[in-house]
Amino acid sequence: MATAAEQWVLVEMVQALYEAPAYHLILEGILILWIIRLLFSKTYKLQERSDLTVKEKEELIEEWQPEPLVPPVSKDHPALNYNIVSGPPSHSIVVNGKECINFASFNFLGLLDNPRVKAAALASLKKYGVGTCGPRGFYGTFDVHLDLEDRLAKFMKTEEAIIYSYGFATIASAIPAYSKRGDIVFVDRAACFAIQKGLQASRSDIKLFNHNDMADLERLLKEQEIEDQKNPRKARVTRRFIVVEGLYMNTGTICPLPELVKLKYKYKARIFLEESLSFGVLGEHGRGVTEHFGINIDDIDLISANMENSLASIGGFCCGRSFVIDHQRLSGQGYCFSASLPPLLAAAAIEALNIMEENPGIFAVLKEKCKRIHKVLQGISGLKVVGESLSPAFHLQLEESTGSREKDVKLLQEIVNQCMDRGIALTQARYLEKEEKCLPPPSIRVVVTVEQTEEELERAASTIKEVAQAVLL
Repeated sequence: MATAAEQWVLVEMVQALYEAPAYHLILEGILILWIIRLLFSKTYKLQERSDLTVKEKEELIEEWQPEPLVPPVSKDHPALNYNIVSGPPSHSIVVNGKECINFASFNFLGLLDNPRVKAAALASLKKYGVGTCGPRGFYGTFDVHLDLEDRLAKFMKTEEAIIYSYGFATIASAIPAYSKRGDIVFVDRAACFAIQKGLQASRSDIKLFNHNDMADLERLLKEQEIEDQKNPRKARVTRRFIVVEGLYMNTGTICPLPELVKLKYKYKARIFLEESLSFGVLGEHGRGVTEHFGINIDDIDLISANMENSLASIGGFCCGRSFVIDHQRLSGQGYCFSASLPPLLAAAAIEALNIMEENPGIFAVLKEKCKRIHKVLQGISGLKVVGESLSPAFHLQLEESTGSREKDVKLLQEIVNQCMDRGIALTQARYLEKEEKCLPPPSIRVVVTVEQTEEELERAASTIKEVAQAVLL
């Protein structure tokens, strides 16, 4: 019985062999031959070599040079030759032992040395101590933090606000909290470094548009719309963000927010607005670029700003709708993993907000002084003014580059040094050249504050003109 069954199976196999397609038989034959080759092939052996003598080993060790841990840095690099400030960097600043008028610090509203702000910080210091020694989720939330968040939300007329203990980390944490791998972010080429690091952490698909060029942005949005039509299933789960600054740190120019809002609704994107430079500067009450243009703040999905400029404190904040802000309490890396803002700095920021609300005319004063110095700085031989006339931080760039960035930097630094010798404190704009996505040209940054008098603005302008003429001509 078993023999008959075996014969029947053999017949079936032979019959299947005859009926199988030719390519199938060829493929099986190749596989069988490959298996046979692997079974009988010789194993690979390392090439034998004679052992080195002790002397030869020592010679090789002496010849070996390890790669440096970091690239070599010149001793005259600006980062290694910093200026030393003694005392508060307010209206008057002592740099390297020399007293100067301060045109370098972002103390726009002159609150850094304000007696009321210092008194509030001192009272908080006595009550809470110096720091918090813990992030917000681990015994780092103090009542003064909640008070500051409530005040910021009311000031900006949004549902909720969240504060961070470090200004740079605010937008750098906010972007990756929402935008993830596979999402698409349209960002201005002039975006500041904090935005760039946030985009890098998000691992999203980044599309750069030319600075303040709404036609170029719409071109990219249209191209993406066409791509979405090819794969509607993927498009349904892909989020699109537009990231811009209110006043750009690297250019001193204002974003065309009304046009951005139109594009947002036309192409169904979300707007993230970074207002570190425009908060406390633009608008009748200092609420930033939304107030400046009369845009409904609900049209902006997220607003971020630091408290290190107009509020003369430390840290930053984001504001918007409650469900948007609450997400950062779970996903904002700078919020979840950094020690919370020292209470004394939160108290100082609250008092600074009080002063801003009590003195809305301060913003008009700042605006007039910005226009004044922009006007008197026009026509400097060899230098051009870059930035809006309403921006308190703008740039002086070389009209014609020498062709070498290093030489340009040295020329501008010589202007800065000579101005400081004459009692005017300026600074060059600094960048991490190898890290910047779109490296701006070298420039001198000029900062205007409400504390500077008309005479001091005139003196600064005439000093810059004289020094530039002596250095560049």
